[in-house]
Amino acid sequence: MSTLVAIAYDDLDQANEVMDTVGRLVKEHSLTLEDAVVVEHKANGKMKLHQPSMAGLGAASGALWGGLIGLIFFMPFVGAAIGAASGAAAGAASDYGVDDDFVKELGEKLPEGGAAVLVLVAEATRDKVVPEIAQYGGHVIQSSLSNEQQEALQDALDRRGATA
Repeated sequence: MSTLVAIAYDDLDQANEVMDTVGRLVKEHSLTLEDAVVVEHKANGKMKLHQPSMAGLGAASGALWGGLIGLIFFMPFVGAAIGAASGAAAGAASDYGVDDDFVKELGEKLPEGGAAVLVLVAEATRDKVVPEIAQYGGHVIQSSLSNEQQEALQDALDRRGATA
C-alpha cells in the first residue's frame, strides 16, 4: 500500500531542492515512488503543477527487468536495452498516482508564492529518507501516515533533521 505525503514550503525554489533530493534518494534505492509532483501557488492565484519526468524512473526499472530477463536468455545487454526503452516509454506515457485535481486543491491552501511537494511512496528506508528531507524544514499539509508517524515527521521537519 502506498503512502501519500504532502509537505508545504515557502517558495518554489525550496520545493525544487526537496524534489532534487527525492530524485537522488530514488537513484540510491532508499525510496521507491509511484508519483511525485510539486504544486506552486502563483502570485496571480493560479496553481501550477511541476511534474518530474517519470520516464527516467521507468527507464531504470525497465533496464533492470530487461537485464534480468536477458540473463535468462543469455542476452543481458539486448534485454537491458529493450527493457530501458520500453520502461522509458511506459514512464513517459503513464499519468497515474496522485490526482491532478487533488493536487490543485491542496495548492489552493498554500499562501501565494508557496509550493508543496507531494509524493506517493511505495517503499522507503525511513532512517535514510527522513533526515535528508527534514533538513529543508516544511509543514506536513496532507498525509496518509498514522497520527504518530505524521507527528514524528513534522517534529523532524521542525528540527530540520537535527537529533534531539
